[in-house]
Amino acid sequence: MKRSEIIAELRRFFAYQELVCDHTFKRFGSNGWYIMPTSWLHTLLVIRRDILQRPMICNNYSSTSAMYTQRGCRCNLCQIVRDETAAGRCYQSAHANNVGCDFTVSGMTAEEARRVIVAKQELLPYPIRLELDVSWLHIDGFDYDNGMKVNFFNG
Repeated sequence: MKRSEIIAELRRFFAYQELVCDHTFKRFGSNGWYIMPTSWLHTLLVIRRDILQRPMICNNYSSTSAMYTQRGCRCNLCQIVRDETAAGRCYQSAHANNVGCDFTVSGMTAEEARRVIVAKQELLPYPIRLELDVSWLHIDGFDYDNGMKVNFFNG
């Protein structure tokens, strides 16, 4: 698939604003897709459309229940990033590299979603990492270059 086709298809499932922090959205508007690599966009599309086949919630700025604002791509102004750097720690996460997001999957626990992704991993166009032992579904495009489609890590 061409990048433009991937983005057009991905827009059926996600608004750009859902996948980035509010600072990034304010700077680039709804056309900032170019900050995310094609491989990451293609991976998100396949996971949403072909593997999980359910709504996935990343950031939800207007929610009246639990509002999420830093579960997608994060910039240097995000509180999570600022807290790490203020403590003198280097912040090099998939979120900050525009290839990582945390999701809530409609009708599934995070563990159920991880199991489905593993069961259908042959559909993945690129390797991914899944975070273990968390109540949300963290997916990222960091590649350990070990020949595995799915790698696991603990935060």
